[in-house]
This record gives sequence, structure tokens and C-alpha cells, in this order.
Amino acid sequence: MIRKIIHIDEDKCIGCGLCAAACHEGAIDIIDGKAKLVRENYCDGLGDCLPSCPTGAITFEEREAPAYDEAAVKRTQDKKRELMKAKMQQEGGAAIYHVGCPGAQSKMLGGSDATASSRGASPASAVSRLAQWPCQIKLVPTQAPFFDGAKLLIAADCTAYAYANMHEEFMRGRTTIIGCPKLDNIDYSEKLTAIIRDNDIREVTIVRMEVPCCGGLEMAAKNALQGSGKFIPWQVVTISRDGRILD
Repeated sequence: MIRKIIHIDEDKCIGCGLCAAACHEGAIDIIDGKAKLVRENYCDGLGDCLPSCPTGAITFEEREAPAYDEAAVKRTQDKKRELMKAKMQQEGGAAIYHVGCPGAQSKMLGGSDATASSRGASPASAVSRLAQWPCQIKLVPTQAPFFDGAKLLIAADCTAYAYANMHEEFMRGRTTIIGCPKLDNIDYSEKLTAIIRDNDIREVTIVRMEVPCCGGLEMAAKNALQGSGKFIPWQVVTISRDGRILD
């Protein structure tokens, strides 16, 4: 059949893997350092991968292609989740389960409940509470085991630098994703909607700076909560530039 489907220009592709992470259907793989559309029947033609590409290597085209097979996509997604959960149990929760750029590979970390134990750290030493990798909104997949039953923290990049107790007060016990709508120059609404809609998110905390540009992050999170069709407890916390909680 003739239908709309993505086209990847290999000359422009740098193999970063962002498109593969953005494609929750699993139509794209990174092969020999280049993104390739390897499962045409998994591509729904909606183009979630387009805004993730930093080089503009992905475009739409209309051509002969197999019909989109939603049932096959769902079977593959379910099978992948089960395999990754099993692998995480075998490896103590430290499984890597996304193929692509090494910097974008997803991984469960011990930060959520970690204790100070390495390199001679004392009990009073600060401990990272980052529970998973990646944490950038642009890089995280829309579905992953670390979102199952998660308390989700959506934080502006600058908050961790402005607020001294960010790890203990906000990140501990939560899955943390961060971003800056001004620097990324994108609307996070669509991706955040998919994360909240397609996973068992228990609550959402939004931590933003007092500066106006952080309003884009708050608005995207609110749009996502509304667009998900779910009723989830949520709150917004605003941090001042001198490191105080304003509300």
C-alpha cells in the first residue's frame, strides 16, 4: 500500500540513537553507527522521531510500504518489557535495556535508596539519589521499567544547582527526568504525555525555577497530565535563584 512513512538520510545521520529512543514502536535500530528503519510495519508514520533528530536526517515520504501492524508492535513491546524485567531481577536491578548511542542507553541505578559506601564515604557524605539513566527528557524512552509504579519528578536543569538539598528532598524515591525548554527549544508536552499515559505513574512533582522560561516546563507537564486522561496527584514547587523554595 502507499502510505506516509519516515525516511532516514544516512549522510546526515550521526548515529546518536535519539530517534531510536523516541520511537516507542521499535521501528528503528542503530546499525553500524547509523539509524535504520528496520521494521517498516512498525512505523506508524506519526513521526515521534523527527523532533529528536539533531541533524534533520529524518523526513516523511509517501511510498509503497507494509501496513502499520499495531498488534505486532504491542506483542513486541510486551515481550521486551517482560525480558527486561527478568534481566533486571537476574542482575539486581542494573540492566541496560535500550540499544543506541551509549550515552542514551537506559539503566537502573542504585541512587533512589543508595547509601554512602564507596571510596571511603562516611555516613554523613552526600549520596546521589538518581535512580535511572538517562535522565534528560529528550533522551529517556517513553516506556521503561523504571517508570513502572514511579513517583515521577520533572525538574528544570537549573534546580539541582540552585537548591542544595535537591537529591534528598526531591530526587530520593523518585524517577527523575530533567530538561530546559529554552535551551532544547522544544515543547515537551507530547513526550511527557506518552510517559504518563503509557506507564503506571503514581504521582508527579514538577520542580522549576522562578524565571519565566521555566514556565514552559510547568505548562508542558500540566498539558501532559491533562492529555494522559489520568487523574494523578501532582504538585509544582518553585525554586528561587538564591536557592529557596517559594511555593
